[in-house]
Amino acid sequence: MTVYADTNFFTNLLVELPRSADADLLAITNREQGSLPFPVCRLLNFELINALQRLRYEATHGTQKIRITPELALVAEGQFAEQLAIGFDWRKCEPDSELLVSTFNDMVHRHTAIRGFRTYDVLHVASALVLGCDTFWSFDKKALHLARLEGLGTI
Repeated sequence: MTVYADTNFFTNLLVELPRSADADLLAITNREQGSLPFPVCRLLNFELINALQRLRYEATHGTQKIRITPELALVAEGQFAEQLAIGFDWRKCEPDSELLVSTFNDMVHRHTAIRGFRTYDVLHVASALVLGCDTFWSFDKKALHLARLEGLGTI
């Protein structure tokens, strides 16, 4: 099993959120089964850093009940960078850019006008496909739906 985990999954893995226990269990299971490390591309890296800062914003503006401090966001970002550098559970990789564009465009034309998928969801699922993953992990229902439509196994 080659798993692509999206930003939503990694955010729950790094910060105490409602699905963190699920993320922890899945990550442990992935390691115990000897699966390949999760691929992490620039898109996921960029989106994760922004997601952590957005959680801070939402916490200070009353739209998020979970309190994310500036220090916690930086610690989570540091843990992510450290684990990525070690390469044990996560590995840096980049999908072929031409194939990613082609796959993305194809998926958008087949699905977005009908089901309203977001750009990042399409990019993550397209990245998973281009990287040769057979499974897609997220806690986002729309992203999981798109992954299933594209033939990927999901949680």
